[in-house]
Amino acid sequence: MPPPQPRTHKAKPPSPEPRPSSSILLISPENKILLLHRVKTSSSFASAHVFPGGNLSSQDGPIPAPSSPERHVDSPVYRLGAIRECFEESGILLARHRDGGGMLEVPDAERERARRAIHSGEEKFSEWVKKMGGVVDADALLPFTRWITPTSVPRRFTTQMYVYFWPLSGAGQDAKIPIGGDAMIPTPTSDGGLEHTAAVFQSCATWLEQARRNEIIMFPPQFYLMWLLGKFFEEGKGGAMELRVQREKVKEFLKGSGANGVPWADKVMSPVPLGMFEGRAVLNLDHPGPELKGSGRRGESGHVVQVRFSKEGPRDVEVRDAVEMKRLMGEAKGKL
Repeated sequence: MPPPQPRTHKAKPPSPEPRPSSSILLISPENKILLLHRVKTSSSFASAHVFPGGNLSSQDGPIPAPSSPERHVDSPVYRLGAIRECFEESGILLARHRDGGGMLEVPDAERERARRAIHSGEEKFSEWVKKMGGVVDADALLPFTRWITPTSVPRRFTTQMYVYFWPLSGAGQDAKIPIGGDAMIPTPTSDGGLEHTAAVFQSCATWLEQARRNEIIMFPPQFYLMWLLGKFFEEGKGGAMELRVQREKVKEFLKGSGANGVPWADKVMSPVPLGMFEGRAVLNLDHPGPELKGSGRRGESGHVVQVRFSKEGPRDVEVRDAVEMKRLMGEAKGKL
């Protein structure tokens, strides 16, 4: 009888490297926020409502290598990628006249032609903006956390989030939404069904309520960031002075920090489960992900996100106080 053979353990395959991407929380002159409804056939975030954004492209500039410390920090390549993707996906161009004027105006027909050409790689976004007499408004992007997909998910991203305030006054484009006098913003449109079926501005409160009623799918990062901003944008207060005050409060908030003292611009979040409570997963937001282990960077310790994952996507999403939730989970565990 042959001697027993030692058990062999299959090596766990390495988790996929997160792809660099960036997204924009685009705020209209009414202080409403833009979400895009992704097609149900999408390979990521199918049927969900998301901020405009996507993967970086070589046309955005040199993309930091996986081993580079610049891979997971705000930089010009992330900013250009965010603005390019916003234009491709919604038709809204975040660029100013090169001569120092207001927002760059582009005729509808040329804008739609350029969206298709840039998406297909036939034309380079930055060169087209320059040809139109403009300059990309990258400096106006305000960094607002980075999210790294957990290793349990097969398609991973390292996503830099930004806030952009469309000016409260200034020239707009042909297809316009008049807001508060002479302030204009182009009407957002879908990309023709390539990746999105709708592009709509609504208040943070309206979007959050639709998500809570499970009328739309919103993933934890989008829900959490909108929940944070929604506290500053009160509906029914649409005067120019009040709109400006709301924006200034958001800017001051972004300069500050959360429960662990890390500035919002520097927070890195890779949600990991703390456990289950009342049938929903409780996600810790203070973990930066394995790529940044030992870097000293962190997420946010003051809140957790509670969510029920289903085949169709995340449902019953809500933000909870971290200390209170851990107390409730501890009490529930003690009763078992």
